[in-house]
Amino acid sequence: MTAARTRRLTLVGSILGAAVVALDGTVLTVAQPSLRRDLDTSLAAVQWTSTAYLVTVAALLVFAGRLGDRFGHRRVFAVGAIGFGAASAGIGFAPGIGWVIGLRVLQGVAGALLQPATLGLLRAVYPAELLARPIAWRTSAIGLSAAAGPLVGGALTAQLGWRSVFFLTVVPAAVAGVSALLVRLPPSAEATAAAPGAGLDLPGAGLLGGALAALVFTLAEVPEHGPSPAVWLGLAAATALGTAFLRHERRTRHPLLPPAVLRAPTVAPALGVLLTASAALSGTLFLVTYFLQDVLALDPLACALRALPLALAMVVAAPASAALGRRHGPRRTAVAGMSSLTLGTLLASGFRPDTPVIVTSAAFLLLGAGFGAVMATATTAVVRAAPLGAAGVAGGLQQTAMNIGPALGVAAATTLAAGRPPAEALAPALLTLAAAAATGTLLATRLPAAHRPAAPVPTPAPAPAPAFRDAER
Repeated sequence: MTAARTRRLTLVGSILGAAVVALDGTVLTVAQPSLRRDLDTSLAAVQWTSTAYLVTVAALLVFAGRLGDRFGHRRVFAVGAIGFGAASAGIGFAPGIGWVIGLRVLQGVAGALLQPATLGLLRAVYPAELLARPIAWRTSAIGLSAAAGPLVGGALTAQLGWRSVFFLTVVPAAVAGVSALLVRLPPSAEATAAAPGAGLDLPGAGLLGGALAALVFTLAEVPEHGPSPAVWLGLAAATALGTAFLRHERRTRHPLLPPAVLRAPTVAPALGVLLTASAALSGTLFLVTYFLQDVLALDPLACALRALPLALAMVVAAPASAALGRRHGPRRTAVAGMSSLTLGTLLASGFRPDTPVIVTSAAFLLLGAGFGAVMATATTAVVRAAPLGAAGVAGGLQQTAMNIGPALGVAAATTLAAGRPPAEALAPALLTLAAAAATGTLLATRLPAAHRPAAPVPTPAPAPAPAFRDAER
């Protein structure tokens, strides 16, 4: 198989895998009311169909990336994609809400395996100087899937019922998994990914997974319960587990987070940019959606159409950012993207019942253009900075930031808007989210002015001599 064909198949699989996960998250939101009526269950149980998935994914992303580094991203991706499709099909046939929640947990395990591997595969087959463009196309596909989800999910639910939205992702997930199995990575990439090297650091994975699961679960509870004692307890548990994880990482010989990744000067600011950008965008969209439906009395379809400029701008901005990055460098590109996102949030904070459609469209355009550019640029910075043998962990960190950010943004938005009518809640909450986006702009100034050379591939230690092995026995 030629290098060009290997890259094309890898890119197709990566795009399909990322798009399937993005589509699944958006179509489920539309289908949940129908699911609740059909299964005759409570609102709290239906909410667990989302919470169970989010908590599982957050807990496993970094460890799943480590599995890809250890056993090969191609294998882990294939298992994740096929498992995701199988779980989706199972949910479509589920007889009760307990089955749905249980299968959503399994789907979360598969999604955690799948997501970091979409980036690890790209890092394995594309030279560092060509990595920006495939990551940008992957970002565009995510934006397109997120935009299509409410429209497709609404149409399918209305015509065929809620079960049909889960069957929607079965075939694309299977195609993604099969395409990964057809790919043969370059020998150097296969050897690096599958080398025994360091261990998996199971204690570290457990501590980090517990901390992230507690954090995401707590943030998911904030919109409904506010800053309750259970929320404070969850934050305390996340803090305690996170502290224990940091102590463990300093003492273990083979930490879950390789020092080569943590020492890379690009990784921390890029993750901070992704966290603040996704928090600002998700919190803004959460409140603006309520404003459009409750204040302007738009139905869900009209609301999705009003926000369509955001998705279109994201689809265009992501590949454009790859070209801008080559010409102007990741720092200027990310700063421009975060500035656009900040301006869009500020413009949305001024929405009123009589705000012209052109103004709301401009706000959505700024939000989409900024987020598309930032997501593609910062993701490239994270993955490019990691050694090839740690690309999965880098992808897991990127996906973790993209999972924690939205939960944090929605929790902050609901807390700031609590007790206020939707028409009055926008300004104070979105001004705070704009300040968070501005903080991300400052973090973007710490990205490199131009792409640094990619991190070198670590050379595996030579195997011990046979006599030494015999002596050990």
